[in-house]
This record gives sequence, structure tokens and C-alpha cells, in this order.
Amino acid sequence: MRYVTVTALSHPGLVRDHNEDSLVVGPWTLCGTVTENPQTFVFPLGTPLVVAVADGIGGQPGGEVASALVVRHLASYGPSLDGEEAVRDVLNVCNEAVYAAADRDPSLTTMGTTVAGVVVLDESLLVFNVGDSRVLDASADDLRRLSVDDSPAPAPGQRTTSLVTQALGGAHRFSAVTPHVTTSPLSGAGRWLACTDGLTDPVPEESLGDLLRAHDGGRAAFEMWKSAVAAGGPDNITLALIGIGVDE
Repeated sequence: MRYVTVTALSHPGLVRDHNEDSLVVGPWTLCGTVTENPQTFVFPLGTPLVVAVADGIGGQPGGEVASALVVRHLASYGPSLDGEEAVRDVLNVCNEAVYAAADRDPSLTTMGTTVAGVVVLDESLLVFNVGDSRVLDASADDLRRLSVDDSPAPAPGQRTTSLVTQALGGAHRFSAVTPHVTTSPLSGAGRWLACTDGLTDPVPEESLGDLLRAHDGGRAAFEMWKSAVAAGGPDNITLALIGIGVDE
């Protein structure tokens, strides 16, 4: 029997005074809270399983509202996400919902969020993102980025930038998005990491790869979080480690 294991955590980091990240694992959501101790879920492989992180845009109002709205929509629509077009449609629905919520409450004008995650199907993995949160393939020795960062190239001498070129919401007037959605075949066991830039900005992907080769499950999640905190924890840190295994 094949099964999916998801280990996840979310933490505000050391600089931000609250957590604007949210997380969805199947029907379960975690919105703006703190879980430095990893939580693990096990699901049989079968019904589409959505796992995603959403990073509320900092410096603008209601980031935690936008990210929570998006993951709750994904949890609701999750079992129907059986192909690329279905994922694109739901991400467009999420974008419209963020703008509609901002229109109803002027204090939330320009709120927005990134999103990145996977939908695990019987024979394939749907990878999606809008913004600069990431999905990484950790199945081999080296991490391989599957998502596409929606962010401008960093200026000379800088490693990264906090700007994003598209997000769900985030503008004064409605702006359509072009979600990145791809399909990868599933063959045997594998591991994938969905995370916000609170992990990948302070911790290079090479270092994340080293940690994932050295540890499994909850220990890997904890060590990645610890590395981001040791690097100053400049942003909210949210990650989900997705594994597919076989029960003999």
C-alpha cells in the first residue's frame, strides 16, 4: 500500500511580531499560529491531496487574512483538484476571493499572499505556485526547484529580493494572475519540500539539501527550522515536507 506522509511546522521567526503565513494539508489548515514542533499526518494515496504554504505579503495590511483565506479555499476544493486546469481555476478563484475580501473591508486594501504547493495524485504530482514561495524536489541527492519564483533578479551584490512580480491579491485594483502549474510523474518513493521564503532566504538550498540527506520526517523539518532561526530568523518560517512511501 502506498501512502503520503506530511510533516509541517510554522513559526514567526525572530524578527516579525506575528505570523502571516498559513498552511494547508488536506482538510487541515494552520493559519497565523506557532508550531515549532513538527506535526505529522499520514494519508493513503488515492483522493487528491493538497499540501501548500501561503506567505502573507509583509508591509501591507492583512497578510495573515489573505494567506488564511487562500489555504481554506484550497482545503475546501482540494479533493476536486484532479488536473492542471482544476488547479489553475482554483488559484484564480483564490485571487478573486482575496480582492473581494479587501473590497468589503477598506482596512484590508492591498492585502495579498504568495502560495506554493503540490497536489498528490495516484500516478502524478501537480506542482503549483504564485509568488516566491517554493516547491523543491528532495528525492535525489541534490535539491531541484520545481516552482518558479515570481520575483525580479536581485541587484548586483545582493542574494535575494523581497519583491514579487505577482501574488494573490496585493494591489489596489484587481490584477489577474498566471499560476505556474506543472505535472511530475510519481514512480516509487520520493520527497518534496514546500516552504515560504522565511526558510529559503536565510538558508541556502545547498544547506537544505544537506539537512534533508541527513534527516527524515520530523527531525528534518525541525533542523531546517533551527537553521533558519540560527541565521537570524528574519521572516516567518513555514514548511511542509511531503513523502511518498510503500507499506510492504
